[in-house]
Amino acid sequence: MNKLILIIVFSSALLIHGQKLETGKTLEEIVFTDLFNTSMTDSVSCYRIPSLVTAPNGDLIAAIDERVPSCGDLKWSKEINIVIRRSSDNGKTWSAIERVVDFPYGKSASDPSMIVDIKTNEIFMFYNYMDLDKELNVYYLHVTKSSDNGLTWSKPEDITSQIAKPEWHNDFKFITSGRGIQTKDGRLLHCMVNLESGMHVFGSDDHGKSWFFVDSPLKPADESKIVELVDGTLMINARVSKAGMRYIHTSKDNGKTWKTEPQPELIDPACNASIIRYTSIEDGYKKNRLLFSNANSKDQRENLTVKISYDEGKTWSKGKTVYSGSSAYSSLTILKNGDIGLFFEKDNYTENPFVSFSLEWLTDGEDKLEKR
Repeated sequence: MNKLILIIVFSSALLIHGQKLETGKTLEEIVFTDLFNTSMTDSVSCYRIPSLVTAPNGDLIAAIDERVPSCGDLKWSKEINIVIRRSSDNGKTWSAIERVVDFPYGKSASDPSMIVDIKTNEIFMFYNYMDLDKELNVYYLHVTKSSDNGLTWSKPEDITSQIAKPEWHNDFKFITSGRGIQTKDGRLLHCMVNLESGMHVFGSDDHGKSWFFVDSPLKPADESKIVELVDGTLMINARVSKAGMRYIHTSKDNGKTWKTEPQPELIDPACNASIIRYTSIEDGYKKNRLLFSNANSKDQRENLTVKISYDEGKTWSKGKTVYSGSSAYSSLTILKNGDIGLFFEKDNYTENPFVSFSLEWLTDGEDKLEKR
């Protein structure tokens, strides 16, 4: 296991991975723990597409594609499996790699994403499936479930017919990787993209027994993330090709209608990102906070940065660079100790590290986690 340690010291101009740290900031050690790389096995070409959640019992589950014959996406590889590692100590140590979705050669599963249902203590893992020998370029949408904090997983269920139209059979469609959400009223919500017709929200009102599809397509939007604002508004944070920035779509009627706006503060090279709620006043904290991570560049997958919003995504902080070099997809979660966890692709997809840090580190000591 490779570890890269960054130590913040009291210095007026210490440069660490491209970021200047000012005098008098909180001393904190940041450890990068590489969870998946090809040196761990001779048979895997690469690991891609990170997804990270905190299980109901506080364990961390990091899921990713195990791409065996090549690094190609779903339609280009006859063997992609979904693998995980688990941590029970806020990411200090991790279990061995476990395969949770493994089809016979010629059938591949890709792009893991998860939703944690805190009402039932279950975890849903979604992925996209293809039989390259029998139906090349035909995408199916699957889900599997764990009722024991990710120790075991159910037989995969094909939910394509529930969340995609029949006439989309041959379209390029996929559930976006990373994670979906559970709203305050218990509804599960996630994002699915059809590159021809637009991005759509899907979800469940019965804790995953059945799934519904919201036929209100969003454009521009590729891989997207959904979050619930404190007033119940749904907000989609979307990747958009050739825009150099993210786009925001908001709905006040549970996704029936949407308002679309560019968000120039969130520059982006058309890459998957992560947005999650950190705290809310309603839950007893002093502030409402959203977190956002992405490759903070207009045209290059580099400069992995985490930003914070105190006004429900209207404006964002300048952000803190976690890694200034080559970096791509990322996934955020909140640890059971209150710190922030981040799992991301690093150095041209050769490493996939986990890193955690406090709110104080993220804000250079200007904000700390406090209850009212």
